[in-house]
Amino acid sequence: MYYMGVDLGSVSTDIALIDKNHDLVEKIYLRTRGNPIKAIQEGFKILKNKYDDSDISAAGTTGSGRIIASAIIGADAVKNEITAHAMAALEIDKDVKTIIEIGGQDSKIIILNNGIVRDFAMNTVCAAGTGSFLDRQAERLDIPIEEFGDYALKADTSVRIAGRCAVFAESDMIHKQQLGYGKAEIIRGLCDALVRNFLNNVGKGKTILPKVLFQGGVAANKGMKAAFENELGFEVFVPENYSMMGAIGAAIIAGDQVKKTGRTKFRGFKLADNNIFSRSFDCDGCPNRCEVVKIYENDAIIGYFGDRCTRWTGKTGGFLRLHSG
Repeated sequence: MYYMGVDLGSVSTDIALIDKNHDLVEKIYLRTRGNPIKAIQEGFKILKNKYDDSDISAAGTTGSGRIIASAIIGADAVKNEITAHAMAALEIDKDVKTIIEIGGQDSKIIILNNGIVRDFAMNTVCAAGTGSFLDRQAERLDIPIEEFGDYALKADTSVRIAGRCAVFAESDMIHKQQLGYGKAEIIRGLCDALVRNFLNNVGKGKTILPKVLFQGGVAANKGMKAAFENELGFEVFVPENYSMMGAIGAAIIAGDQVKKTGRTKFRGFKLADNNIFSRSFDCDGCPNRCEVVKIYENDAIIGYFGDRCTRWTGKTGGFLRLHSG
Protein backbone atom coordinates (compact mmCIF):
# COMPACT_ATOMS: atom_id res chain seq x y z
CA MET A 1 0.00 0.00 0.00
CA TYR A 2 1.40 3.37 -1.04
CA TYR A 3 0.70 7.03 -0.38
CA MET A 4 0.72 9.32 -3.42
CA GLY A 5 1.72 12.97 -3.52
CA VAL A 6 1.24 15.29 -6.50
CA ASP A 7 3.05 18.63 -6.58
CA LEU A 8 1.52 20.56 -9.46
CA GLY A 9 3.52 23.69 -10.26
CA SER A 10 3.64 26.14 -13.13
CA VAL A 11 6.88 24.67 -14.49
CA SER A 12 6.88 21.04 -13.36
CA THR A 13 4.51 18.37 -12.10
CA ASP A 14 6.05 15.97 -9.58
CA ILE A 15 4.41 12.71 -8.53
CA ALA A 16 5.79 10.64 -5.65
CA LEU A 17 4.79 7.31 -4.13
CA ILE A 18 5.98 6.45 -0.64
CA ASP A 19 5.47 3.35 1.45
CA LYS A 20 4.13 3.30 5.00
CA ASN A 21 7.63 3.89 6.33
CA HIS A 22 7.69 7.07 4.21
CA ASP A 23 10.44 5.71 1.98
CA LEU A 24 10.26 6.91 -1.62
CA VAL A 25 9.43 4.06 -4.01
CA GLU A 26 8.48 5.97 -7.17
CA LYS A 27 9.07 9.46 -8.52
CA ILE A 28 7.96 11.06 -11.76
CA TYR A 29 9.02 14.48 -13.04
CA LEU A 30 7.05 16.07 -15.88
CA ARG A 31 7.01 19.50 -17.47
CA THR A 32 3.63 21.12 -16.90
CA ARG A 33 3.89 23.18 -20.12
CA GLY A 34 0.77 25.20 -19.33
CA ASN A 35 -1.44 22.09 -19.34
CA PRO A 36 -1.73 20.66 -15.80
CA ILE A 37 -4.46 18.19 -16.73
CA LYS A 38 -2.33 16.64 -19.46
CA ALA A 39 0.69 16.49 -17.15
CA ILE A 40 -1.24 14.57 -14.50
CA GLN A 41 -2.64 12.19 -17.09
CA GLU A 42 0.84 11.55 -18.50
CA GLY A 43 2.08 10.69 -15.02
CA PHE A 44 -0.85 8.36 -14.40
CA LYS A 45 -0.26 6.56 -17.71
CA ILE A 46 3.19 5.68 -16.42
CA LEU A 47 1.91 4.58 -13.03
CA LYS A 48 -1.04 2.48 -14.23
CA ASN A 49 1.38 0.09 -15.96
CA LYS A 50 3.06 -0.62 -12.62
CA TYR A 51 0.33 -0.29 -9.99
CA ASP A 52 -3.34 -1.07 -9.41
CA ASP A 53 -5.85 1.34 -7.92
CA SER A 54 -5.90 -0.77 -4.76
CA ASP A 55 -2.16 -0.13 -4.28
CA ILE A 56 -2.86 3.54 -3.49
CA SER A 57 -4.30 3.97 -0.02
CA ALA A 58 -4.03 7.78 0.14
CA ALA A 59 -3.43 10.72 -2.21
CA GLY A 60 -2.49 14.33 -1.53
CA THR A 61 -1.81 17.43 -3.61
CA THR A 62 0.25 20.58 -3.21
CA GLY A 63 1.70 23.32 -5.40
CA SER A 64 0.07 26.24 -7.19
CA GLY A 65 -2.25 23.81 -9.02
CA ARG A 66 -3.18 21.76 -5.97
CA ILE A 67 -6.92 22.53 -6.20
CA ILE A 68 -7.34 21.37 -9.78
CA ALA A 69 -5.09 18.37 -9.08
CA SER A 70 -7.27 17.48 -6.10
CA ALA A 71 -10.43 17.48 -8.20
CA ILE A 72 -8.83 15.34 -10.88
CA ILE A 73 -7.21 12.62 -8.76
CA GLY A 74 -9.53 12.64 -5.75
CA ALA A 75 -7.19 13.91 -3.04
CA ASP A 76 -7.53 13.09 0.64
CA ALA A 77 -5.45 16.15 1.58
CA VAL A 78 -4.80 19.47 -0.15
CA LYS A 79 -1.97 21.50 1.40
CA ASN A 80 0.08 24.57 0.51
CA GLU A 81 3.74 24.24 -0.43
CA ILE A 82 4.96 25.60 2.91
CA THR A 83 3.31 22.81 4.88
CA ALA A 84 4.26 20.10 2.38
CA HIS A 85 7.95 21.06 2.22
CA ALA A 86 8.15 21.40 5.99
CA MET A 87 6.59 17.98 6.53
CA ALA A 88 9.04 16.30 4.13
CA ALA A 89 12.03 18.10 5.67
CA LEU A 90 11.06 17.11 9.20
CA GLU A 91 10.78 13.50 8.05
CA ILE A 92 14.50 13.68 7.19
CA ASP A 93 15.69 15.59 10.24
CA LYS A 94 13.54 16.68 13.19
CA ASP A 95 16.14 19.31 14.08
CA VAL A 96 15.94 21.26 10.81
CA LYS A 97 15.49 24.98 11.52
CA THR A 98 15.54 26.54 8.05
CA ILE A 99 14.31 25.39 4.65
CA ILE A 100 15.44 27.16 1.48
CA GLU A 101 13.31 26.06 -1.47
CA ILE A 102 13.84 27.32 -5.01
CA GLY A 103 11.73 25.90 -7.79
CA GLY A 104 10.97 26.71 -11.39
CA GLN A 105 9.34 30.10 -10.89
CA ASP A 106 9.23 30.78 -7.18
CA SER A 107 11.42 30.62 -4.13
CA LYS A 108 10.63 30.47 -0.45
CA ILE A 109 12.17 30.34 2.99
CA ILE A 110 10.61 28.46 5.90
CA ILE A 111 11.65 28.98 9.52
CA LEU A 112 10.92 26.16 11.97
CA ASN A 113 11.16 25.94 15.72
CA ASN A 114 10.76 22.60 17.48
CA GLY A 115 9.22 21.11 14.38
CA ILE A 116 6.63 23.87 13.91
CA VAL A 117 6.56 26.45 11.11
CA ARG A 118 7.05 29.81 12.80
CA ASP A 119 7.63 32.05 9.78
CA PHE A 120 7.95 31.93 6.02
CA ALA A 121 8.27 34.16 2.98
CA MET A 122 8.09 33.78 -0.79
CA ASN A 123 9.43 35.78 -3.70
CA THR A 124 7.04 38.35 -5.13
CA VAL A 125 7.32 39.66 -8.69
CA CYS A 126 10.95 38.92 -9.52
CA ALA A 127 11.96 35.47 -10.77
CA ALA A 128 15.74 36.04 -10.50
CA GLY A 129 17.39 32.93 -9.12
CA THR A 130 14.57 30.53 -9.91
CA GLY A 131 14.94 27.48 -12.12
CA SER A 132 13.43 29.03 -15.24
CA PHE A 133 15.81 32.00 -15.00
CA LEU A 134 18.86 29.75 -14.61
CA ASP A 135 17.68 27.57 -17.51
CA ARG A 136 17.50 30.65 -19.70
CA GLN A 137 21.00 31.80 -18.75
CA ALA A 138 22.46 28.34 -19.30
CA GLU A 139 20.91 28.25 -22.77
CA ARG A 140 22.24 31.71 -23.57
CA LEU A 141 25.74 30.70 -22.46
CA ASP A 142 25.42 27.45 -24.43
CA ILE A 143 26.00 25.32 -21.35
CA PRO A 144 23.87 22.30 -20.32
CA ILE A 145 21.99 23.26 -17.16
CA GLU A 146 23.32 20.06 -15.53
CA GLU A 147 26.86 21.50 -15.80
CA PHE A 148 25.99 25.02 -14.65
CA GLY A 149 27.05 24.47 -11.04
CA ASP A 150 30.26 22.70 -12.00
CA TYR A 151 31.34 25.76 -13.98
CA ALA A 152 30.83 27.95 -10.91
CA LEU A 153 33.04 25.69 -8.80
CA LYS A 154 35.86 25.91 -11.37
CA ALA A 155 36.12 29.70 -11.13
CA ASP A 156 39.02 31.25 -9.22
CA THR A 157 37.26 34.60 -8.86
CA SER A 158 33.69 35.85 -8.73
CA VAL A 159 32.56 38.60 -11.08
CA ARG A 160 30.28 41.16 -9.44
CA ILE A 161 26.84 40.94 -11.07
CA ALA A 162 23.68 42.85 -10.20
CA GLY A 163 21.25 40.22 -8.98
CA ARG A 164 18.32 42.20 -7.61
CA CYS A 165 16.41 41.93 -10.87
CA ALA A 166 16.31 39.22 -13.55
CA VAL A 167 16.49 41.80 -16.34
CA PHE A 168 19.44 43.67 -14.78
CA ALA A 169 21.26 40.40 -14.01
CA GLU A 170 21.00 39.26 -17.62
CA SER A 171 22.14 42.67 -18.92
CA ASP A 172 25.08 42.69 -16.50
CA MET A 173 26.11 39.19 -17.60
CA ILE A 174 26.18 40.31 -21.23
CA HIS A 175 28.26 43.33 -20.25
CA LYS A 176 30.77 41.14 -18.38
CA GLN A 177 31.06 38.85 -21.41
CA GLN A 178 31.86 41.86 -23.57
CA LEU A 179 34.61 42.78 -21.10
CA GLY A 180 36.21 39.39 -21.70
CA TYR A 181 35.38 37.48 -18.53
CA GLY A 182 35.17 33.70 -18.85
CA LYS A 183 32.01 31.63 -18.47
CA ALA A 184 33.11 30.11 -15.17
CA GLU A 185 33.71 33.50 -13.52
CA ILE A 186 30.43 34.88 -14.83
CA ILE A 187 28.45 31.86 -13.64
CA ARG A 188 30.03 31.99 -10.18
CA GLY A 189 29.27 35.71 -10.03
CA LEU A 190 25.68 35.02 -11.04
CA CYS A 191 25.25 32.36 -8.33
CA ASP A 192 26.69 34.73 -5.72
CA ALA A 193 24.39 37.53 -6.90
CA LEU A 194 21.28 35.38 -6.85
CA VAL A 195 22.01 34.12 -3.35
CA ARG A 196 22.48 37.70 -2.13
CA ASN A 197 19.18 38.58 -3.80
CA PHE A 198 17.43 35.69 -2.05
CA LEU A 199 18.79 36.54 1.38
CA ASN A 200 18.12 40.27 1.02
CA ASN A 201 14.59 39.85 -0.26
CA VAL A 202 12.97 36.50 0.49
CA GLY A 203 15.09 36.07 3.62
CA LYS A 204 14.87 39.71 4.73
CA GLY A 205 14.33 39.97 8.47
CA LYS A 206 14.65 36.22 8.97
CA THR A 207 17.16 34.62 11.34
CA ILE A 208 18.65 31.73 9.37
CA LEU A 209 19.95 29.04 11.68
CA PRO A 210 21.42 25.61 10.96
CA LYS A 211 20.44 22.95 10.15
CA VAL A 212 19.50 24.30 6.73
CA LEU A 213 17.96 22.12 4.02
CA PHE A 214 18.14 23.32 0.42
CA GLN A 215 15.17 21.93 -1.56
CA GLY A 216 13.63 22.34 -5.00
CA GLY A 217 15.09 21.79 -8.45
CA VAL A 218 17.72 24.55 -8.09
CA ALA A 219 19.29 22.60 -5.20
CA ALA A 220 20.94 20.46 -7.91
CA ASN A 221 23.09 23.49 -8.79
CA LYS A 222 26.37 23.02 -6.88
CA GLY A 223 27.26 26.66 -7.50
CA MET A 224 24.13 27.88 -5.71
CA LYS A 225 24.77 25.54 -2.77
CA ALA A 226 28.36 26.80 -2.46
CA ALA A 227 27.22 30.42 -2.71
CA PHE A 228 24.70 29.93 0.10
CA GLU A 229 27.38 28.34 2.28
CA ASN A 230 29.79 31.21 1.61
CA GLU A 231 27.18 33.81 2.53
CA LEU A 232 25.79 32.00 5.59
CA GLY A 233 29.09 30.71 6.92
CA PHE A 234 27.95 27.15 7.59
CA GLU A 235 27.02 23.99 5.69
CA VAL A 236 23.81 23.76 3.71
CA PHE A 237 22.42 20.25 3.21
CA VAL A 238 20.72 19.03 0.03
CA PRO A 239 18.34 16.08 0.62
CA GLU A 240 18.63 13.05 -1.63
CA ASN A 241 15.19 13.71 -3.12
CA TYR A 242 15.50 17.49 -3.11
CA SER A 243 13.30 17.97 -6.19
CA MET A 244 10.46 15.79 -4.85
CA MET A 245 10.09 17.20 -1.35
CA GLY A 246 6.75 18.90 -2.03
CA ALA A 247 5.21 15.74 -3.45
CA ILE A 248 6.66 13.62 -0.63
CA GLY A 249 5.24 16.00 1.96
CA ALA A 250 1.81 15.87 0.32
CA ALA A 251 1.92 12.07 0.37
CA ILE A 252 2.83 11.99 4.08
CA ILE A 253 0.00 14.39 4.94
CA ALA A 254 -2.48 12.34 2.89
CA GLY A 255 -1.42 9.14 4.65
CA ASP A 256 -1.99 10.76 8.05
CA GLN A 257 -5.43 11.97 6.94
CA VAL A 258 -6.58 8.55 5.73
CA LYS A 259 -5.46 7.00 9.02
CA LYS A 260 -8.04 9.27 10.67
CA THR A 261 -10.89 8.80 8.19
CA GLY A 262 -10.33 5.15 7.33
CA ARG A 263 -11.08 5.71 3.64
CA THR A 264 -9.58 7.31 0.58
CA LYS A 265 -11.06 9.54 -2.13
CA PHE A 266 -8.50 8.44 -4.73
CA ARG A 267 -10.30 8.07 -8.04
CA GLY A 268 -7.98 5.57 -9.69
CA PHE A 269 -5.64 5.42 -12.66
CA LYS A 270 -8.48 5.21 -15.20
CA LEU A 271 -8.41 9.01 -15.47
CA ALA A 272 -5.23 8.67 -17.53
CA ASP A 273 -7.29 7.67 -20.59
CA ASN A 274 -10.44 9.69 -19.99
CA ASN A 275 -11.35 13.01 -21.55
CA ILE A 276 -10.71 15.57 -18.80
CA PHE A 277 -11.21 19.27 -19.50
CA SER A 278 -12.32 22.49 -17.80
CA ARG A 279 -14.99 25.12 -18.40
CA SER A 280 -15.72 28.29 -16.43
CA PHE A 281 -18.72 30.46 -15.58
CA ASP A 282 -19.36 33.65 -13.60
CA CYS A 283 -21.24 32.95 -10.39
CA ASP A 284 -24.05 35.44 -9.73
CA GLY A 285 -24.60 34.39 -6.14
CA CYS A 286 -23.07 37.60 -4.73
CA PRO A 287 -21.38 40.84 -5.89
CA ASN A 288 -17.98 39.08 -6.08
CA ARG A 289 -18.97 37.54 -9.41
CA CYS A 290 -16.30 34.84 -9.04
CA GLU A 291 -15.09 33.01 -12.11
CA VAL A 292 -15.75 29.40 -11.13
CA VAL A 293 -14.00 26.61 -13.00
CA LYS A 294 -15.73 23.28 -13.58
CA ILE A 295 -13.65 20.15 -14.17
CA TYR A 296 -15.24 17.53 -16.39
CA GLU A 297 -14.32 13.90 -16.86
CA ASN A 298 -16.04 12.75 -20.03
CA ASP A 299 -19.56 14.16 -19.49
CA ALA A 300 -19.53 14.28 -15.68
CA ILE A 301 -18.50 17.19 -13.48
CA ILE A 302 -15.88 16.01 -11.00
CA GLY A 303 -15.02 19.29 -9.29
CA TYR A 304 -15.22 23.05 -8.99
CA PHE A 305 -12.74 25.67 -7.86
CA GLY A 306 -12.17 29.42 -8.00
CA ASP A 307 -15.01 30.64 -5.75
CA ARG A 308 -14.11 32.77 -2.73
CA CYS A 309 -16.98 31.68 -0.52
CA THR A 310 -16.62 27.90 -1.18
CA ARG A 311 -20.22 27.76 -2.40
CA TRP A 312 -19.08 25.49 -5.22
CA THR A 313 -15.80 24.12 -3.88
CA GLY A 314 -16.19 20.61 -2.54
CA LYS A 315 -19.01 19.63 -4.89
CA THR A 316 -17.28 16.71 -6.52
CA GLY A 317 -18.26 13.41 -8.01
CA GLY A 318 -15.44 11.43 -6.47
CA PHE A 319 -15.83 8.14 -4.62
CA LEU A 320 -14.65 6.81 -1.31
CA ARG A 321 -12.82 3.52 -0.94
CA LEU A 322 -12.37 1.94 2.47
CA HIS A 323 -8.77 2.04 3.64
CA SER A 324 -7.62 -1.51 4.32
CA GLY A 325 -4.20 -0.61 5.74
